[in-house]
Amino acid sequence: MFKESIDPYLHVRYAKNPVYTPDGQKLSFIADYTGIPQVWELNRGEEWPAQISFTKERITFVGLVKGTSDRIIGMDVGGNENQQLFLLKEDGKLIGLTKSPNHVHRYGGSSPDGKWIVWSSNRRNLAFFDIYIQSLETLEFHPLLTGDGLFTAVEWSPDGKSLLVQKTNSPLDNDLGVLDLATGSVDWITEHKGEASFREVHFNKDGDHIYVLTNKDSEFFGLALIHIKTKHFVWLEQGNWDFEELEMNNDKNLLAFCVNEGGVSRGVLLDINRSYLYSWKTPTGIIKDLKFSPDSKKLAYVFNGPAYPSDIWELDLESIQSERLTYVSRSPILQDKLVEPELISYRSFDNLEIPAFFYKPKITTEKFPLVIVIHGGPESQSRAVYNPVVQYLIGKGYAVCTPNIRGSTGYGKTFTKLDDVRKRMDALKDIVFLVEWLKVNGNIDTNRIGIMGGSYGGFMVLAAISHYPQLWSAAIDIVGMSSLRTFLETTHPWRKKLREAEYGTIERDGDFFDKIDPLNHANRITTPLLVIHGEGDPRVHIKESEQIVNKLKGKQHPVDFIRFDDEGHTISKLKNKEIAYKAIVEFLERCFGIEDKRSRGFKRSREYPFFFD
Repeated sequence: MFKESIDPYLHVRYAKNPVYTPDGQKLSFIADYTGIPQVWELNRGEEWPAQISFTKERITFVGLVKGTSDRIIGMDVGGNENQQLFLLKEDGKLIGLTKSPNHVHRYGGSSPDGKWIVWSSNRRNLAFFDIYIQSLETLEFHPLLTGDGLFTAVEWSPDGKSLLVQKTNSPLDNDLGVLDLATGSVDWITEHKGEASFREVHFNKDGDHIYVLTNKDSEFFGLALIHIKTKHFVWLEQGNWDFEELEMNNDKNLLAFCVNEGGVSRGVLLDINRSYLYSWKTPTGIIKDLKFSPDSKKLAYVFNGPAYPSDIWELDLESIQSERLTYVSRSPILQDKLVEPELISYRSFDNLEIPAFFYKPKITTEKFPLVIVIHGGPESQSRAVYNPVVQYLIGKGYAVCTPNIRGSTGYGKTFTKLDDVRKRMDALKDIVFLVEWLKVNGNIDTNRIGIMGGSYGGFMVLAAISHYPQLWSAAIDIVGMSSLRTFLETTHPWRKKLREAEYGTIERDGDFFDKIDPLNHANRITTPLLVIHGEGDPRVHIKESEQIVNKLKGKQHPVDFIRFDDEGHTISKLKNKEIAYKAIVEFLERCFGIEDKRSRGFKRSREYPFFFD
């Protein structure tokens, strides 16, 4: 059916993680021009950036060492997320810093004098993260904070004598403290009751206060100020949506953040001295990776929208006008084809209002095949961003819906907790009620409904086709869990405790897992299934896919399995994206029988589905 190739959609590149050099004349960023994310640099006045890193594996982040043009970069192998840190010198020389490939390393920043860096790692014990300090002169390092916990470094104090550190208690709860470098003692400053998160933290100029985004005693994240010694807490700004992406300038008089308005970003600037709040205009999409220029005259950021794939933009802080700096994602052939979604909502089984993005084709002459896409997490959110498969399907006459079922973030603490532990199947009911709503309101073909999701979204795909098999014509599971029991047994040790806060424990909730796990209901599955997984996945072990595939093949069920030996929890290499994304659209074609229906009058039978080798 598809005369037009998916390639133009697939080959749209992205840019992220902008960082200014000390003089503000150059901007480093990560882009996948070459098919693997690398560091690039754009000079003021030049149209095309230069590549400055040349590695075989993806670059995960880039940051500048204070007062220099040297960079700290992160890199893992085959998507295994065991991030190692490297010093990328201005002359291009790459120096290994952490050199422990079986462990994770999280960068915490460089000291104000540029002589030290701080990072956290699980190298002492796989289940815990300790904080280390390392000299950039001798490369020697030693631990600063160790213990049975998940500790990370957040920011250096302005005088370089202390560190702001974080202890993660659960995915939705953490504490902040100030670690004295001379004594090694920590003063925990975010005492609270119940669950609360504190994120995107910045010291004020004197180092005696911190600015922070938090949902302490609140449904939504707002902007607060905390006095370090007295622990006095005061709200500065709050709203009915989450604030996110807080950034502060070098002069410590400007803050920038975003308001997440139902999955769409609105950028906000706060002049601290004048208590003046103002915003700037962007298309529909999300803003992230905010970064002030050294002279505080510009604000770089990444903008990613359905019709504006990920690129770096820059806001002039005097005129409040923005311009696009990079054109990594530019594709003239797609310029008039990309579709923005409609924000809809519907009522679920218990009358709860569920939000969703609904993408409708421009073709309106017939009923649409439908694909529902479920996000991962589950403490995450479907956002208004560019997705190559989604946009391609829309262009070929499919409708696509990306719901934020209960458990999603962005709609308040209460909403996020509604799927916890034994309430898991309530989230699945939200998907079922979405299908019923779209049957009435979405002009969809009820005989051609597919479901797709990754990670937790993959689990929901498998749950949907095993508990409600009659609804689906096609299903695509990407790095999903087929059993919560075996997932908790095989996920990385440090992740297990965090995931238990969401899913429950085997000891306490194993009977419930056994009741709902798709693996235990594989005999009920009648929907053709495509499964995609990377062998290096440290989050969801590839065993989760292997066991459901083997069980289905054992009963002669139609299932395709694509395994990547050089990927992990995400598909990052272009060559693998080409394989996976093309397989997805071809699989949907075959399941929906569109090609056969048009050329040979074939109509897919629910009783006798295709068998795929």
